[in-house]
Amino acid sequence: MINLNAKQEEVTLVAITEANLPKFVSKEDASTTLISSEAKIYMVLNAKTNDRRKQLKKAFANFVATNKVNLNIDLDSIMEIAKDLDPKIVFNTIFETIDFVSFKSFSLKEKQEENKIVYNLLTKHDFQKEHAIEVIKTEMTNYARVLQDTPPNIGTSVYFAKKIVEDAKKIAGINAKILGVKEAKELGMGLFLGVNAGSNVEGQVVVLEYTSDAKLPKTALVGKGITFDSGGYNLKPAQFMDGMKFDMSGAAIMLTTVMALAKAKAKANVVAIGMFTDNRIGGNATLTESVLTSMNGKTVQIDNTDAEGRLVLADGITYAVREQKADRVIDLATLTGAITIALGHWFTGAFSKNDELYAEAEKAAEIAGEGLWRLPLIDEHLEMMQKTPIADLTNSEKGREAGSSTAAAFLNVFAEEKPFLHLDIAGTADRDGRGNAIMLKTLFEMFNK
Repeated sequence: MINLNAKQEEVTLVAITEANLPKFVSKEDASTTLISSEAKIYMVLNAKTNDRRKQLKKAFANFVATNKVNLNIDLDSIMEIAKDLDPKIVFNTIFETIDFVSFKSFSLKEKQEENKIVYNLLTKHDFQKEHAIEVIKTEMTNYARVLQDTPPNIGTSVYFAKKIVEDAKKIAGINAKILGVKEAKELGMGLFLGVNAGSNVEGQVVVLEYTSDAKLPKTALVGKGITFDSGGYNLKPAQFMDGMKFDMSGAAIMLTTVMALAKAKAKANVVAIGMFTDNRIGGNATLTESVLTSMNGKTVQIDNTDAEGRLVLADGITYAVREQKADRVIDLATLTGAITIALGHWFTGAFSKNDELYAEAEKAAEIAGEGLWRLPLIDEHLEMMQKTPIADLTNSEKGREAGSSTAAAFLNVFAEEKPFLHLDIAGTADRDGRGNAIMLKTLFEMFNK
């Protein structure tokens, strides 16, 4: 629990620099030392640092991971050192780091410990509004993380659709619905259905809409929801199936973002579309070199059944544009291994031909403290996806050049000239076997007006 200026605890954490250390206090940056006689924990934040925010995250992540006592945190002592940051950024960073590390992650273990530690943030600043928003934001971040962590034998498309819609309907202002295979057929979602064809679990399209101001441009948030990706007939090697339950992260994060915005009563006009299915091998599974017809009418040659994410997203984007009448489209997906090679786990890859939309996302990511890096999206990338003699597009270009950009170019076609932003989170969606709801804070910042 994280309180603000509440009941005083017996121990207080105070930040100091290396220049004025009390006796017996470690001088190592981001370290903490308990001086029991003073009932204080000293956190050392060296005055010189290349990245103050990263320093704060490291210090509090390390401390919270091992802390066992309720305590006060002297925020003003931290802000005195971190003068190079906006006080609200300092507050948000500390709050979010404490909550992220202390949150009891998804577990099915027989014996589980309940985390009841209290952190009481003390400050002379008025952070009541920020505290209320952080409570909502972190609650929904953890909601998305639990969805991500759910094992695939439980977290099927039907399970996720039912749970998310039931929970969303409890939040005022959200319109929620599920489209099943019947509705997908009526809409002509041939790509989505092609991915779902090998599964014994019906694919589900979850739609959550929140409109508090219809005068704002309507933004669609489309998420890849592959609940487990075997690769289909282009079967993944065993070592590459590790973590494939996280292939639904995009849908979980996009849908939860709308839930968070509604809880915060944000001034927004958004619709989230989660495209849930698994990708399996089976008697009815789509074969390599098959040709499928998308919802927007374009035909796609399936040259790699393991390039399935872009297929479900394509129909989701078309649904956003044609049925939801979206003015802008953003998609989020664990889409390409190439993005992990390019950016590692430090940055989410961003692709857009619309400078204004990208700039909006970049600014929000900076405030949210999430790494975002723009990569090229040019006509030649699309040309690579058009190299098939029998269909409009291929879902997998030959060779290994610019794999993340060619995937983005494929998706851009289905946005039908609407401002479009593609976010590839293949390297950032999870870490150390746990989901981290990456980009939820950025998207929340974009739309929480």
